[in-house]
Amino acid sequence: MTKFEEGIGGYSAVVVGTKPYRVSVEARRYDYGHCECYLGQNDTLCKHMVAVAIRAVTGGKPLSEEDKKLVSQVTCSGKLGELSKSELAATKKAITAGMRYIKSYEGPSRIWFSYQSSLSEGCNRLSKIVSELPVSEQTAKVLVDMLLRLDDRLCRGGVDDSDGTVGGFIEEVVSMLQEYAKLDPACTKAFDALNGKETCFGWEEPLLEFVKN
Repeated sequence: MTKFEEGIGGYSAVVVGTKPYRVSVEARRYDYGHCECYLGQNDTLCKHMVAVAIRAVTGGKPLSEEDKKLVSQVTCSGKLGELSKSELAATKKAITAGMRYIKSYEGPSRIWFSYQSSLSEGCNRLSKIVSELPVSEQTAKVLVDMLLRLDDRLCRGGVDDSDGTVGGFIEEVVSMLQEYAKLDPACTKAFDALNGKETCFGWEEPLLEFVKN
């Protein structure tokens, strides 16, 4: 990719595919844009637009080799410890960046599959982040906050999770938080934030059981 630029209301670049294509995407809706390839000329989200959108999310920087690794399942690190102040800030920022892929669906049916790919990309990015976290009350609070934000998007934010991508990710994180509580009982204090909450599919219930006990 060359000539990546941030303009008024969007981003543009030249992406090398079968040949170099000029590509642009909107800043507010990464699935809206234009590409000179066949799909782009037929108003269909293409991989070239996705590439520019990813570069925009990373602040114009290319993906590192670590970022290119696909992590599709949440796993507990099993390591006890806390994040430093700077690490905590970086983690929260990375979570917010990952959640940009999990957005409301307002487009025509022809881009639904591309939209679902965006949800998968967001969940994969979040999976990588949370799987690397040490186990502590501090990080448990970060995870609970993330789950509540995702739940809000599912319930009120217009996210179309028809294939269960986001819901499945939430369930995996809940299972990981249960492991947190077994490794460090202090983590259950983070679950207090769920008292009185009614989530989309009751994912908070197994965590609140730890609070009751």
